[in-house]
Amino acid sequence: MRFETLTIHKGNLVTDSAKPVVQPITLSTTFEHGNGQMLYTRANNPNRQALENLLAAMEKGADAAAFSSGNAAGTAVFQALEPGSHIIAPDDMYHGLHNSMVQLFAGILEVSFVDMSDVEKVKQAIRPNTRLFWVETPSNPLLKITDIRKISALAKAQNAILACDNTFATPVFQNPIDLGADIVMHSSTKYFGGHSDILGGALITKEVNPFWEKVKIVQRVGGAVPSPMDCYLLCRSIRTLAYRMKGHAEHAAILAEYLLNHPNVEKVFYPGLISHPGHAVAASQMSGFGGIVSFMVNGDAIRADEVVSKLRYFANATSLGGVESLIERRAAVEGPETKTPQNLLRVSVGLEHTDDLLEDLAQALD
Repeated sequence: MRFETLTIHKGNLVTDSAKPVVQPITLSTTFEHGNGQMLYTRANNPNRQALENLLAAMEKGADAAAFSSGNAAGTAVFQALEPGSHIIAPDDMYHGLHNSMVQLFAGILEVSFVDMSDVEKVKQAIRPNTRLFWVETPSNPLLKITDIRKISALAKAQNAILACDNTFATPVFQNPIDLGADIVMHSSTKYFGGHSDILGGALITKEVNPFWEKVKIVQRVGGAVPSPMDCYLLCRSIRTLAYRMKGHAEHAAILAEYLLNHPNVEKVFYPGLISHPGHAVAASQMSGFGGIVSFMVNGDAIRADEVVSKLRYFANATSLGGVESLIERRAAVEGPETKTPQNLLRVSVGLEHTDDLLEDLAQALD
């Protein structure tokens, strides 16, 4: 099946004798013994099984694990590592998972934060106990691009795991497993959900091995699993993922070009721009450049906040990936230790008409 067909049919696990076209929601927390599949909904559930089958197929993996949030998914990978393991992670990685590494695992795991777009810096960070390379490409919010193939070669030489946060690109535009990753992570809250109304996370593995079995134990025993309703809603939303992503990327490219030529914009970050330092690498491993654009306004944080306050169609809110456009000054959210410029605004470009979005930006920036 091609991707669009797969997303419509693969996540529809119908066991009802009436043969409904859409899979029912199974809310039961427990199942009769002897059915051969289900025991207790924390361990498994028909809706979660359908979602995990769909996720694995989308990312070309052997198995998947769905979680109640993206942070729970990423944290499960860290929990599965042996104490004393060393992680190499992006210096601009999503702050929620950054906090997981430095707060939850302080004294348990070692972490080096480096510019993952610079392979030489990654090489220099490798230690004898390096067990995980964590890649986020495009990164949040600076949209740096990491060469997954090159980091994969380093990970294999180190006998380490390469995990890739593919939330921004989605499997519509990038398949990290094809590029050498061992595990793919998603915040399914974002583009998979697509409507800003579902919280979730996911991990997909290239192969079922002892490390993956540890991850599954964390999922099953830790219990940070999505509800049947959320699994159902995700399967429903993913049916339109391919078409939504094409719209998001088309709109983002238009906005990026507009901002690039605006006199009141200092800098634009979008990997689809030829001027982006990671454009060539992005073009080699992505089939599209996604729906997120970051830009720095001329001026300081106060000026950036002023621009946001004048917008009508861009909601000043955290998160991304919904059909509506969102904007936020990321440094204000990430806290005092952030490396994000204070005048940087991250835009999740929605599916509104681009003329309306451009007119809104024009009046806010002038």
